[in-house]
Amino acid sequence: MMRTRAAVLAGMVSAVAAHAQDADALHWSGDLGLGAERTQASAPGASARNWLLPYAYGDLGRLFVREDTFGAKLFPVGWGALEVVGRVSTEGSDGDGPRLAHRRNPRPFGFGTFQETPWGGFFVDAFVDTVSGGKLLEVSYAAELPLGSVRLYPQAGVTYRSASYVAHLYGDASYLPGASTTPELQISGELPLTDNWVLLAHAQYELFDHAIRDSPRVDTNSRASALIVLAWRFK
Repeated sequence: MMRTRAAVLAGMVSAVAAHAQDADALHWSGDLGLGAERTQASAPGASARNWLLPYAYGDLGRLFVREDTFGAKLFPVGWGALEVVGRVSTEGSDGDGPRLAHRRNPRPFGFGTFQETPWGGFFVDAFVDTVSGGKLLEVSYAAELPLGSVRLYPQAGVTYRSASYVAHLYGDASYLPGASTTPELQISGELPLTDNWVLLAHAQYELFDHAIRDSPRVDTNSRASALIVLAWRFK
């Protein structure tokens, strides 16, 4: 649920902040802050969700947090590393609506890599969901566009969900969906306010395919979300 995600993220942020303030601990490099997020409703009769969330994006030695994804770097590969990864997912809560039974949020764990190349960043993550037993695969590319003091990061990718993953979230007694492959567009931006304070913004759009769109639990063709964050940048 939404409170679960906030609690988990708050725990990660608190742990990172505690380490960042300890001179003998590993050095945290990245952003810690508080964000406001709005997610479009996808269920019949549901309203958009708005909430405040702690925010973290950065590295603590081999450990890292990237918004809702966390993990550890195992060993170098190419321009990055092979990583063990987990995800704080709200896909179950995002599909809630009037007269619909709540679906437990997935708990994906797996392996991935972030390749920071001279031509942009490539993200590849392969998860197994410990709730449904389904699989989740994400592949995306992000570029960096400096515009004066503002930096923009357009990103495009594809998300694959196995049939059991989709069925857990969107299936019911009258509908048994197959696997789903959906395109996704994102754009992030950052504006430095001082040497350490930074304003961050992020928008995301996912176009549903028929496996999700045909579900009686869904009455829209897509889902969009937006996030704005005030963060302190540790260097």
